[in-house]
Amino acid sequence: MRDNAARGQFPTQRIHARRLGRRDALWLYRGARGLALGAVLCLTGVSMTACSNPDHRASVPAAPAASPRLSAVDDFLHQATAENGYPGAVALVIHEGRAVHAASYGWQDLARTRPMRQDSIFRIYSMTKTVASVAALMLVDDGKLGLDDPVARHLPEFSGLQLFAGGSADAPQLRPLTTTLTVRHLLTHTSGFAAGGEGFEAVTQLLEQHRVRDVDNLAAYSTRLAQVPLATEPGTRFRYDSTSTETLSRLVEVVAGIPFEQFLQQRIFEPLAMHDTGFEVPPAQRARVVELSVMGADGKLALADESHARDPGTALRPYRSGAGGLYSTAADYGRFAQLLLDGGRYQDRQLLQPVTVALMLQNHLVHFPLPKPVTEFSDAEGFGLGGSVLLDPVLKGRRAAAGAFGWSGAASTYYTIEPDRKLLAILLLQHLPGGENDLPRISTAFYNLVDGAIQP
Repeated sequence: MRDNAARGQFPTQRIHARRLGRRDALWLYRGARGLALGAVLCLTGVSMTACSNPDHRASVPAAPAASPRLSAVDDFLHQATAENGYPGAVALVIHEGRAVHAASYGWQDLARTRPMRQDSIFRIYSMTKTVASVAALMLVDDGKLGLDDPVARHLPEFSGLQLFAGGSADAPQLRPLTTTLTVRHLLTHTSGFAAGGEGFEAVTQLLEQHRVRDVDNLAAYSTRLAQVPLATEPGTRFRYDSTSTETLSRLVEVVAGIPFEQFLQQRIFEPLAMHDTGFEVPPAQRARVVELSVMGADGKLALADESHARDPGTALRPYRSGAGGLYSTAADYGRFAQLLLDGGRYQDRQLLQPVTVALMLQNHLVHFPLPKPVTEFSDAEGFGLGGSVLLDPVLKGRRAAAGAFGWSGAASTYYTIEPDRKLLAILLLQHLPGGENDLPRISTAFYNLVDGAIQP
């Protein structure tokens, strides 16, 4: 089969609307929740000139010295990486397609002997999830996958899923599901997989007993996970965890017919010139990998007790994890985030349809009978297809407008995109937080300083 998406061409709009799902097509036709007019025009078949950005830059230009408007950002990050603070950081701010701030602060190592570089390499952990989500959505654009496809259609091992209905891990009571697990559930973390939480201890223990992470490939992960009963019916509970995205990653490689890592390389990393992004760092480049810190019991930073911390640049997990396995740089992830901000277009190629990106950035939790938008984190946020969606800026303490989209990684890496302002901001640190006496979280303050400097 010829790869239409690789040539910048897509199936007909009618097929694409069917793959997205009828409710999404209607949602987009109506322009719900501020959907850009250009995306609606694309869906209805109007000339594709409405879907392109004529001012799109071939690549993000290097930033000059810190803009006076962003001097507060500079001062803040210098203070955050001073003695007794984070060892170092890299920040990137892109506004209307141009880098207005790109700077490094502090050091790559805990001994503070190697200065941080703008091209330093970070473990981005869960920021990988957005990349995996884009991979799945590319297959939707290709006409090979639908958001409301049953997962078992592509991964037959999930055809016998059951629901945990009581009992204990040793003597579980099970019953058949009444709701079909779909691709949309995987993208929105509403799959119902056992992933902890009060009242779900027994079924989570069953998940742990199956040791789903103790594998060396996604096929084995999927097979083990499918043997664990669900904690809840799909679509009735938001529970953020790796299981949904790992399953999504396996689905990508099965539907695409090539390994997940190869799909990312061919369809995302190479087209976006993300040469420093991957599941391992080439030995010749490992001196650029930032040391991973934790707060020690003595109140001092120490090297994390992880194999990839002791041997920087090696794989974070034995298998190619779409939930948290990538290394990357600020510049590489900036191009990826700019792709979303530009409606799926990079240079002269349309890597994702604009309507698909617009759908990705919407809060999808309104589709499910959940008691609140996202009860696990904050009622200020919803969740799109691969990242959070800001619903209530005041409640969240953000200066951004509602609709900002983004996510973070476990080792203090962060990104946000603000479609209404054509703004994206990335902050990369390399510290695993934990405990009451740890370093303060600084992402919200960073975002607010950026928003204060970039006026509408």
